[in-house]
Amino acid sequence: MVNQTQVRGKKARQIAPDERRKYVMGAFFLLVAGFIWFAFSLNIGPEVQTLFVLTPGGASPTLPDILFNTRLALNLIAGICVFLGVFQLLFGFRKYTNLMLAIIGALLTTSFLAWGAGNGSINVGGMLRVMILRSVPITLGALAGILCERAGVVNIAIEGMMITGALVAAIAGSVFGLWIGMLAGIIAGGLTAVVHAILSIKYRIDQTISGTIINITTIGLTSYIVTKILQNRELQYLNNSGFFHPIHLPVLSKIPFLGPIFFSHNIYIYLMYFLIIILSIILFYTRWGLRLRSVGEHPKAADTLGINVFRTRYTAVILGGMTAGFAGSFFVLGSIGYFEQGMTAGRGFISLAAMIFGKWTPVGSFGAGLLFGFAEALATNLSILKFPIPAELLLMAPYVITMVVLAGVVGRSHGPAAIGTPYEKESL
Repeated sequence: MVNQTQVRGKKARQIAPDERRKYVMGAFFLLVAGFIWFAFSLNIGPEVQTLFVLTPGGASPTLPDILFNTRLALNLIAGICVFLGVFQLLFGFRKYTNLMLAIIGALLTTSFLAWGAGNGSINVGGMLRVMILRSVPITLGALAGILCERAGVVNIAIEGMMITGALVAAIAGSVFGLWIGMLAGIIAGGLTAVVHAILSIKYRIDQTISGTIINITTIGLTSYIVTKILQNRELQYLNNSGFFHPIHLPVLSKIPFLGPIFFSHNIYIYLMYFLIIILSIILFYTRWGLRLRSVGEHPKAADTLGINVFRTRYTAVILGGMTAGFAGSFFVLGSIGYFEQGMTAGRGFISLAAMIFGKWTPVGSFGAGLLFGFAEALATNLSILKFPIPAELLLMAPYVITMVVLAGVVGRSHGPAAIGTPYEKESL
């Protein structure tokens, strides 16, 4: 009887967090509905109309623009949020709760855009296209983190690997061309990762401290090089690489609405798609991926089965560094064509949040990257369109979302069991 009571008590404790989350999310959905009603709908006239432009700037029109009555649309969206909130409180969406949270977020964003652009227009298609561009370094940084942390090594140094890759790509691209610049950025990120791997794996230094040291060193070193070398008039040609121009994929770029958003970009976007697919296959459908994940979950058991834990971790960290260097080269070769101090602007840390949000999976991290990318695109576009909100608050959006995600609002994320734990091989 005692054992049965203990089992029932354990089950109750396991169920309680899910029940608690059901009510918290339901209340949050209703709160969003009330916010839309009081903050937006009641503060706009019944005759106000909003135009959503669905064609990204410079692309051929594929879908007609949407003109709608703003107050009616806001009331409808608030009603949908109420329905979802009541359903969540009564029944719960269970495993689809995060999907409903994403839908609520999309409805709230739509309401904000409709209210802010009242009696005007906003190019939604263009904003989504910018979202894809902004998501590239975040998604690639998240992929770098996945490679490292799936093998059990914390990689706080993604920011430093990015900034190093960006600087080296700018110099090499200016001298030897864009493709060599991209390759140089990848190699620079890999070499930076070697330092992190040696400190973390061989010398078993605390991995967070190792990553922090690399970040501080690389940010300071790149700033010094820019100040003392690249800003010299006689050497300014070393910081004028140019950038890759968009490639419109045949057929795919002609898909209505989605084509110009996803398939009319430069080579970095297409390589990002490729890496997401390849890494998903390698991690979850190959022997090497199984060994990599086993090293991150239970290195002692993996070692017992003949897997070289140290070599696997070295390989994963270096590959992660190369991916981070590739992400850093995007800032120069895929965007503005020259290097600036601090141009990564914390994207490496946001990448870690995207990795956690995506539950250490490439596809999930891409979805999180799109979320953060949209937050940046939203802040940029609304500051240009002069919405009735201070630009400083809009620029906070990506970082606020980062804190919300890390606070566990999307549910608890559990990383590999041995993450951050140095492995010491037992001597016979």
